Amino acid sequence: MPNLVLSFRALSVLHTSRFLFNKYGFHNVGVDRIIKSAKIPKATFYNYFHSKERLIEMSLTFQTDGLKHEVISVIYVDKGLPMAEKLRKIFFLHANVEGLYNLPFKSIFEISKLYPKAYQLVIDYRNWLMNEIYNLLLTTDSNALKQDAHMFLFVIDGAMVQLLDSNKPDERERLLEYFLMGLG
Repeated sequence: MPNLVLSFRALSVLHTSRFLFNKYGFHNVGVDRIIKSAKIPKATFYNYFHSKERLIEMSLTFQTDGLKHEVISVIYVDKGLPMAEKLRKIFFLHANVEGLYNLPFKSIFEISKLYPKAYQLVIDYRNWLMNEIYNLLLTTDSNALKQDAHMFLFVIDGAMVQLLDSNKPDERERLLEYFLMGLG
C-alpha cells in the first residue's frame, strides 16, 4: 500500500508504532503490543502492513522523508544563511533524541540482520545526507573533501550517543563547534 493512500487509521497505527519503537526499541515491540496500543484488531494490522518488517520500513521511510524535506529546506530554501549556519541547523535537526533522526539512528544498531530492507533505507538516507553535506561544503570551498561530509555525520552520531547516555552532559554545541573549526 503506497504511503500516500494510507487511511487515517493506518496512519494512526504508524504513529503509534513509531512512538513505541522510539521508546522501547524495535526488538521489544511486537505486533501484539502495537495492536493493543493502537486499539485495532490484528487482522486490520496485517491488512494495512502485512508484516512487522513492512511497518518498520514504512516508519523509517516516514522519518527519512521528513528529514530530507527539512534538510532540503535548510540548504536550498534558506539561501541567505551562511554555510556554517546551515550546518548548525542540519546538525541540531539530527542531534535530537526527540527528533526525526532518533528512529533511523536507533535502527542502525537494532535491525541490520533481522530487517535488511528497512536497514538499507537508513543507509540510503545517510548516503543521501552525506552527499548533500558534501555539496553544501563545495559551495564555499571547492577543495572540500568527501571525508568532511562523513565526519559531519560522525559528529551527529557521536552527539546522539552522548544524548542517549543520561550520565553525560549535553556536549552538542561543543562537538559542532569543534567540527566547524576544523573546516576553517
